[in-house]
Amino acid sequence: MSARVFIPCDSSALSVGADAAARAIAQEAEKRGLAVEIVRTGSRGLFWLEPMIEVETAKGRLAYGPVSAGDAAALFDAGFLQGGAHPKALGAPEEIPFLKNQQRLIFARCGVTDPLSLADYRAHGGLAGLEKAIALGPKGTIEEVLASGLRGRGGAGFPTGIKWRTVAGEPAGQKYIVCNADEGDSGTFADRMLMEGDPFTLIEGMAIAGIACGADKGFVYIRSEYPHAFRMFEQAILKARAGGVLGAAVLGSPHSFDLEARLGAGAYICGEETSLLESLEGKRGQVRAKPPLPAIEGLFGKPTAINNVLSFASAPWILAHGAKAYAEFGMGRSRGTQPFQLAGNVKRGGLIELAFGVTIRRLVEEFGGGTHSGRPLRTVQVGGPLGAYFPDRLLDTPLDYEAMLEVKGMLGHGGIVVFDDSVDLARQARFAMEFCAIESCGKCTPCRIGSTRGVETLDKITAGVERDKNLAVLDDLCQLLTDGSLCALGGLTPIPVLSALTHFREDFHRPAQKATS
Repeated sequence: MSARVFIPCDSSALSVGADAAARAIAQEAEKRGLAVEIVRTGSRGLFWLEPMIEVETAKGRLAYGPVSAGDAAALFDAGFLQGGAHPKALGAPEEIPFLKNQQRLIFARCGVTDPLSLADYRAHGGLAGLEKAIALGPKGTIEEVLASGLRGRGGAGFPTGIKWRTVAGEPAGQKYIVCNADEGDSGTFADRMLMEGDPFTLIEGMAIAGIACGADKGFVYIRSEYPHAFRMFEQAILKARAGGVLGAAVLGSPHSFDLEARLGAGAYICGEETSLLESLEGKRGQVRAKPPLPAIEGLFGKPTAINNVLSFASAPWILAHGAKAYAEFGMGRSRGTQPFQLAGNVKRGGLIELAFGVTIRRLVEEFGGGTHSGRPLRTVQVGGPLGAYFPDRLLDTPLDYEAMLEVKGMLGHGGIVVFDDSVDLARQARFAMEFCAIESCGKCTPCRIGSTRGVETLDKITAGVERDKNLAVLDDLCQLLTDGSLCALGGLTPIPVLSALTHFREDFHRPAQKATS
């Protein structure tokens, strides 16, 4: 009987030599005449330990990492196939504090199963939610999602059940399910991890949405910078069709649902739902005026439920375990779990899935271990490039939608980027304005022109030109962007700028600097 060794094929692991490590282990096993089955999995999200390999032993799965190709011989010498002692031995992966202290619902299978094995997926609880949705029918499925309190995980936080109910309430006919997998926020990678490590969860979630809304066709719009995720997801769709999960009779039921994966157009603005729909239709990615809402008139003018990867991926757990069990996680109006993504100047970057209400400080200090540089932490940005910069005194803010609004921030897609005391917040504010200017679709004047004027004004401020007057102009520009922009790109750009001005105003009053080109 061959020993089983699990090696991730996730992009993060591949970038640090997972393929080379897999080849080296296979070659070393062959050289020693040992039968070894190598199973490629997703990543568990402990990025500082990648490639983290696991071996199936009599004591359960045991981990070693980070493993390079050069470690193969020493691992075999140490008897790692039986869990032997080695400097890179980590013990049971579930007992590593970074994992042990999480509450994994969406990512429970990620890094555990073969992402392209439907049998493996079923063996670990997959498809139970879809079977329940088929049994409940459209109305019962929507009621369950509503009762769970699930809100959109893409950043807006709109109740998912209400969106599905709206689409379902439209007259019968062609309807669509669209997944926004255009994960463009800095410091975010949860969507990619799931599509590469457990794609059937997303497929199952979208099939559940199809049943709920009366839609028989779905599209997944995947970020163009994610070619590996795109390939993995396309293969998963083929496997799901072959296994009867997709097609004319979903799991043998009267419901029909099929999926297509589409590669994005490379623009940040296509993460905005109406721009994404325009791009899917083959047009330039530009924001649509609302109303009509996509739920009424979306893709190709038809009723469309458009949600983020993590929103759809939450549905299988909710249906399988019940709305009440899901709603027991979280706080206030933020129920369930959120996969937080920790990046930037931090010792232990990775994915942390926890119930809403965990503090920023706990994520950065307990899970992240503080700054990678060892220098004092100065600020943490939450919510992507348009999120607020928080000083130390606000790091005990609980991460939920309402609490973040109270401190003039936003949760966004759950990205958390750490900065030490070498950061210049005036330059970061300029970056936000420049980012908006570059990524604007150009449709509305406040975003297109206001962000450009913002860059120019910040250059004057850092150059020491009439600072007080230009700070007043900057404040006015931020108000204009907030009130007048057609979509959230321009509307949210003032958040990082104003948070930098509010909490780190001294950075805007330093000795004059040469304007950044």
